[in-house]
Amino acid sequence: MIGRTVSHYKILEKLGQGGMGDVYRARDTALDRDVALKFLPSDLTRDPAAKARFIREAQAASALDHPNVSTIHEIDETEDGQLFIAMSCYEGESLRERISRGPLPLIDAVNIAVQTAQGLSAAHQKDIVHRDIKTANVFLTSSGLVKILDFGLAKLSGVTQLTRPETTLGTISYMSPEQARGAEVDRRSDV
Repeated sequence: MIGRTVSHYKILEKLGQGGMGDVYRARDTALDRDVALKFLPSDLTRDPAAKARFIREAQAASALDHPNVSTIHEIDETEDGQLFIAMSCYEGESLRERISRGPLPLIDAVNIAVQTAQGLSAAHQKDIVHRDIKTANVFLTSSGLVKILDFGLAKLSGVTQLTRPETTLGTISYMSPEQARGAEVDRRSDV
């Protein structure tokens, strides 16, 4: 993937990967800026539910205009049918990376919690439940802003569910009890 040009994005390096996609730093050649491109894994491009979840992620995050939520620029498809989301690329580290070095000072922990709650509040006001809030999805920018990432499991109010009842998606160690049971979730599950 590195060195390949997709649409008007030149892929520079791999930033990470997860269950719903691989993320790369790329250069937006049209606007001369770095972006993050999240690709739906090629083995999931044939899965209609996975494609729908990926599109739902882009829709959910792009519906939010808040300093504590990652910014989505577009969703597109490669010539060979692989979906990708173009989003802002931030300098910094995930909360998971930060706490791996040791305990946070209380003032930092409170600041991160407040900013995360403000971003979630903005999502909840738009009837969007994230459903996968965890340290890997809370990003600490080098400028001091907290950004909530990865709306891949977001639930939008009034939209048909993409998972069967009594099934779970998410990270078990971060799930609320109702989510772990496969029951209906709402904003309280994120909190």
